[in-house]
Amino acid sequence: MMAGIQGQVLEVTVVGCQKLKDTEWFSRQDPYVVLEYSSTRHRTRTCTDGGKNAVFQEKFMFTLLEGLRDLKVAVWNSNTLSADDFIGNATIKLQKALSEGYDDCTWTLQSKNGRYAGEVRLILHYAAAKKQNYGSAPYAPQVPHHSAAPSPYSSVPYSGPSLYPQVQYSQPQSVYPPASAYPPQPSAYPPPPSASAYPPAPSAYPPGPSAYPPQQSPYYPQGPYPGQYPPPPY
Repeated sequence: MMAGIQGQVLEVTVVGCQKLKDTEWFSRQDPYVVLEYSSTRHRTRTCTDGGKNAVFQEKFMFTLLEGLRDLKVAVWNSNTLSADDFIGNATIKLQKALSEGYDDCTWTLQSKNGRYAGEVRLILHYAAAKKQNYGSAPYAPQVPHHSAAPSPYSSVPYSGPSLYPQVQYSQPQSVYPPASAYPPQPSAYPPPPSASAYPPAPSAYPPGPSAYPPQQSPYYPQGPYPGQYPPPPY
């Protein structure tokens, strides 16, 4: 009979994916895997240009809870300028690993509409099963370590959502300078009058009266010729 699992540690190795549904049209997709158990989530690195067949070889540790014997796995395509694309997910049953201490299996992924979306290979280790069921019997063979795999105790828990992780977008920089947070202050002094102020200053014209009377012309007599009228006959 299987003993209690509360507080025990389950080791999960994400080996890789194959035959993944392709979510890219013009380039190779960049898959990554998210594991979720209760409120604990872990995320693998992104396999750049992994396409339909991605290799990870990464190991993660989960603390087990009594009554929860399912592990959720989802595969995503990482995007730079838009939201990540969901490829497929699956629910992993832990009965075999918890009873035998070891389970190496390939699980089928399903898309959002329930169609085949590829496969993911996981290796599960449960060390407590050796003490509970086998006593001092030899334990299942260990998974060989790869140089690309991170330390199982240095993995940082994945804090993103389990189904649709949010992607941070870079905000485009505006070509305009930012507006001032304060309105412009009124000037303490009125501006000087403009040089073209209206109406114009009064003119100095018409000129004043001349100080000299007009002189008679020496060429033309003024008025009728002096003498008798009518003039005497010649």
